[in-house]
Amino acid sequence: MTDPLDLDSIVRQGLCIGCGLCQSIAGGERVRMCLTRKGVERPQTREPLDLETLRLINAVCPGLKVAGPGSEVPDGRFDTDPVWGPAGRLAIAHASDPEVRHRAATGGVLTALGQYLLAAGKVDGVLHVRASDARPMRSEACLSRTPAEVLAACGSRYGPAAPLSELLQHLKDGLRLAVIAKPCDIGAVRLLARENQQVAQQVKYCLAMVCGGASELGKSRAVLKQFGLREEELTLFRYRGHGNPGPTRLETRDGRAFELGYNEMWAEEKGWQLQFRCKICPDAIGEQTDIAAADVWPGGSPSGEDAGFNGVLARTPAGLALFEEALVAGALTWVRDIDFRDMDDFQPHQVRKKHAVHDRLQAMAEAGMTVPDFHGLRLAELAREVDPEERARNYRGMLERLERGANREPVA
Repeated sequence: MTDPLDLDSIVRQGLCIGCGLCQSIAGGERVRMCLTRKGVERPQTREPLDLETLRLINAVCPGLKVAGPGSEVPDGRFDTDPVWGPAGRLAIAHASDPEVRHRAATGGVLTALGQYLLAAGKVDGVLHVRASDARPMRSEACLSRTPAEVLAACGSRYGPAAPLSELLQHLKDGLRLAVIAKPCDIGAVRLLARENQQVAQQVKYCLAMVCGGASELGKSRAVLKQFGLREEELTLFRYRGHGNPGPTRLETRDGRAFELGYNEMWAEEKGWQLQFRCKICPDAIGEQTDIAAADVWPGGSPSGEDAGFNGVLARTPAGLALFEEALVAGALTWVRDIDFRDMDDFQPHQVRKKHAVHDRLQAMAEAGMTVPDFHGLRLAELAREVDPEERARNYRGMLERLERGANREPVA
């Protein structure tokens, strides 16, 4: 058995995504998530970790391992698509409450589901993230115990966040939880559930957005610079919501307000400042969730504002039951059913990424890097569908990133 990697080694190679699960496992007195100068959440080791703790962290860290649902489907209602993975139902839906639909990201499906789970007594808390009250450009983990608290924390948070930093501590209190987070965070929860019966028994639902990547805080700082603002002047930094997609809106203590349209904010991908781990993400579409929610813009980007609609992928029997119960209860409104090829149209960048990951990992192996263990996600099979020239570009592009040190990070 090989020795596990220490946390600094994971960080230095650019494999950490900042989920915070290592802090929860080791305890905050030994590991503490902190914001680095690079503008990302990373673990800082305060006391040496024993071998057993490091082995557990290595077994569940989404920077080192992602285990997909595999090829088996739960029953005859479910299909598995080579790109999109398993689903028992695909539909377009939105939050039925007009306020939730307006304030939350896209159509408010994840917010409405979090509220429904609490109101129906199916969980005791919803673990997710919100804007920091003290520093609203930054995000923090939160545990919502009421539907009103879920709504107060709604909206996309594109910057760094560590939603799992207190997961086990909440479970020790006996709480039944729903987790709403990025797909990589959910993958870590699923792996930990294999190692920890408390997680398997008390985390009742895992929900995620289909993810375009996690930006470094530098993206937000660039917006401040554009408007000539300092972070300490802010009372609001809202990335999305209050419409679909809604503007990025900043408000200051002296009453000024600034806005950027969605396409202005995200027009140039090279300016997104995505973390390196996002470049090799094998599951940005949430295959390991109970329900994944997505934008449904034909061609992959919005052509204007609308009332808000989500694509919903019910991926497990529990997720399918939850979606259908929420429709009956009136928490969600169904618009129409869709299929996997509709998702191709709505999220073409996810299709391209899924096909590219295998060759990017091969380049990492060639460069002598630690190659994450991503399995059960059909990556090799998808790579074989790609034109050889495109495969070569994916491979060379990753080698070039590694040669210029795009993955390298200082320790926290």
